[in-house]
Amino acid sequence: MGTEIERKFLLQHEGWRQHVKSTTHMIQGYLSVNPEATVRIRIAGDSAFLTLKGKRTHFSAAEFEYPVPVEDAREILKHMCVCEPIEKRRHIVEHRGHMWEIDEFLGANVGLYIAEIELESADTPFDRPEWLGKEVSLDQRYSNSSLVQTPYITWEIDHEG
Repeated sequence: MGTEIERKFLLQHEGWRQHVKSTTHMIQGYLSVNPEATVRIRIAGDSAFLTLKGKRTHFSAAEFEYPVPVEDAREILKHMCVCEPIEKRRHIVEHRGHMWEIDEFLGANVGLYIAEIELESADTPFDRPEWLGKEVSLDQRYSNSSLVQTPYITWEIDHEG
């Protein structure tokens, strides 16, 4: 069984931008947003993937990901998603031996930036970059499957990390 162990953080400032190694445009939609098992289709650059994720327990969740033809993914996004897709730019930043994925959300989630790090285990140590803000790993509102249902721009909170 595949398992994803990740931690998520808001950002304090844009100091990470000077360290970006690559950027990929992504669009993803959900065929199921059930917290017990989400099903996502994603186009990332010139590739596409179907991903099934189990219920998140603390920092981990079962995850299975399969490549699909990009044209099939476009049709699935167009006709089968339960909500409007999410659009974002994923920036890859290396910091002290760890790769960080910084998602810069667009569209209805514009203004939201989330830094994610995937770890070997939930207690794997890592150095916190100075641009990291508040940890939101356990706040379900920041999951992509929640953001398609309740976009960031509709939140009635202070949008600070």
